[in-house]
Amino acid sequence: MSTEQERTFIDFFKPNQKLIHKICRIYTDNTEDHNDLFQEITIQLWKSFPGFKGDAKFSTWMYRVALNTAITLFRKPQKQKADTAHIDVSSLTLEYEVYEDDEHKLQKMYKAIHELSDVEKALIMMYLEDKPYKEIGEILGITEGNARVKMNRAKNNLKTKISTK
Repeated sequence: MSTEQERTFIDFFKPNQKLIHKICRIYTDNTEDHNDLFQEITIQLWKSFPGFKGDAKFSTWMYRVALNTAITLFRKPQKQKADTAHIDVSSLTLEYEVYEDDEHKLQKMYKAIHELSDVEKALIMMYLEDKPYKEIGEILGITEGNARVKMNRAKNNLKTKISTK
């Protein structure tokens, strides 16, 4: 990639990297796995960036790549990582802030989210991001109507899991 493409990638990536941390938090339950998944998603985004044509919003494309990476990586029995090249992501660092008053509620919610299916996890995360159903459908490759139905089921399932905690 050219220096200009690298700068463009970083300019797109930086304001959206919190989204990757949220995906990592939903699909992992410890810091080491979170960091590994963040790195793997970043690498996959980097490798795929030359193919990003701008037909969709960058955040929509980023969601799709990140979710596919997370789901694929954690479906493998031994969590095998793909061959990766060295990429300096130090300029992409963003701290994840959590307010202490909300920590207990967040832990309870994330614990319940961890028990959901991969698709339900993705749906709930996008719901929490206030993504419109049309965009959710685009990200998951389903229709808007199907996204609505799946979202209702996922929310009901999550409510049940939270209420039994």
